[in-house]
Amino acid sequence: MTTRRDAPRLGALESQVMDLLWDGGPSTIRELIESLPGSPAYTTIATVLTNLQRKGLAASRKKGRSTVYRASCTREQHVASMMSDALGSSRDRAASILHFAESMPESELDLLRDFLAQRDGGAP
Repeated sequence: MTTRRDAPRLGALESQVMDLLWDGGPSTIRELIESLPGSPAYTTIATVLTNLQRKGLAASRKKGRSTVYRASCTREQHVASMMSDALGSSRDRAASILHFAESMPESELDLLRDFLAQRDGGAP
């Protein structure tokens, strides 16, 4: 039996930092602080980044005397992981998928149909 790895949950500040890394690309702690509301403390953002690295969402590298942080996955990959976790917590995965599909707008259903048709080689 394989163990399912839960998608990391993000706190409010973690979400803000990840949004900056996803939208703005690699950044130093100082650059992140300048972009965040309220001017959080350097140590606060350093701790947040350490937590994001532990969760597998951020990575770092040295650039001269600075450390540059980047997202380790795309926002879309993270959201897909959270969606998979939500489905994994259901007692009836198929019913959950069907309820979710019923809530989707037609444009998203068309996108899903097109994807499945391409993936399946055009088979009905």
